[in-house]
Amino acid sequence: MELLALIMIAVLLLVIGVPVAFAFGASGLMVGSYLMLSGANPYVLTFLPNRLEGIFSNSTLITIPLFILMGMILERSGIAERLIHSIAKLFGSLGGGAAIGVIVVGVLLAASTGIVGATVVMMGVIAVPTMIKAGYDKRITSGVVAASGTLGQIIPPSIILIILADVLNVSVRDLFSAAILPSILLVGFYILLILFIALFFPHLVPAFKESHYNIRSLAFDALKQAIPPIFLITFVLGSILLGFVEPTQAAAFGVIGALFLALWHKSLNLSLLYTTSKETITFCGMVFAILIGANCFTLVFNELGGDGIVLDFFAAYLNSPFYFMIVAMLVIFILGFLIDFFEICYIALPILAGIALHYQINMLWFALLVAINLQTSFLTPPFGFSIFFLKSAVGETIKTLDIYKGVLPFILLQLLVLALVFFFPHLTLTSQDWANIFN
Repeated sequence: MELLALIMIAVLLLVIGVPVAFAFGASGLMVGSYLMLSGANPYVLTFLPNRLEGIFSNSTLITIPLFILMGMILERSGIAERLIHSIAKLFGSLGGGAAIGVIVVGVLLAASTGIVGATVVMMGVIAVPTMIKAGYDKRITSGVVAASGTLGQIIPPSIILIILADVLNVSVRDLFSAAILPSILLVGFYILLILFIALFFPHLVPAFKESHYNIRSLAFDALKQAIPPIFLITFVLGSILLGFVEPTQAAAFGVIGALFLALWHKSLNLSLLYTTSKETITFCGMVFAILIGANCFTLVFNELGGDGIVLDFFAAYLNSPFYFMIVAMLVIFILGFLIDFFEICYIALPILAGIALHYQINMLWFALLVAINLQTSFLTPPFGFSIFFLKSAVGETIKTLDIYKGVLPFILLQLLVLALVFFFPHLTLTSQDWANIFN
């Protein structure tokens, strides 16, 4: 009875518009307080402070504000904007080149900023008008921008990978390493799709007609804009993947490197520091509010035996690791375009993780599948967050239906990568596996 009340209160609060963090936190506190006062479980909420202390003393979570701050500095200093302009002009002289340029920029922004919403909006504002003016099909334009913007979900140092590593108790370094191959496959498939369109439907992705562009000067400008961020990304990720430093120290180096790049571009000032610090604090405040509320909910949920009920259900009706993984991926996919990935990671995943451990599933493989799945759901109509970000950026320039049509081929490619990793678990490569390959 109390378990049903816990779930119903959370759902009711969500329906009336209470933010997720407070809805789940309040339901946990209300039912937990009732259990303590009624004597049914007088100690249930006394465990909460210890759990929160353990979470906030977790060094892995310190990397989240540091990587967010690094990305905010690169975005607000104009470095990312100049990168988009220079690479789009360079590739635009080729058929389909502007779309490939957007994908390349998406990769660089994913590895440097990792902020999906900001990346999609930025490329929507800057790249979309240029591509449409050049004669690009609106569906392809919207699809490539929305899809490239979601690469920040899977390409290290993705915030979601850090959170998944913490929730599922796997190494951040190994999860970053495991995400490299799927990221390469996904980007490769994106580019092959554009090349296919350019070959068989060239009128949909024409080359820019401006004749005054000098390829040599454009290449020099693109390299000048791209090399510093690439160097920073290589240094930060390389130091993590090679085991020279822990992710926290690498993230701190990343912030320092971003500040030096802002200084080099003459964008470093007190206003930039204030704005980026404020946005980082706001973003992290949201993350940790969700974390506190989710822990309160899951503590009471588990104390009432909710995890056991879910496990018994799978044991009775889906007593197979394969069927569990199918259902788990489907649940995460559906949740992915209804609520943010933070809520999924902190509320749904702890429950699913317990069942995965019961079936002795490789948690690194499980974490990687969840990351790819969430990236796909971010792009999937009708509720994909990336679609809404893009629509807010382009306004009436592109109709929502055209955006839906444009993202469909990219969704299929993401599902293909998800299927490859699902059916071929050995594609999940740890840092040691990569070391063995190159030795």
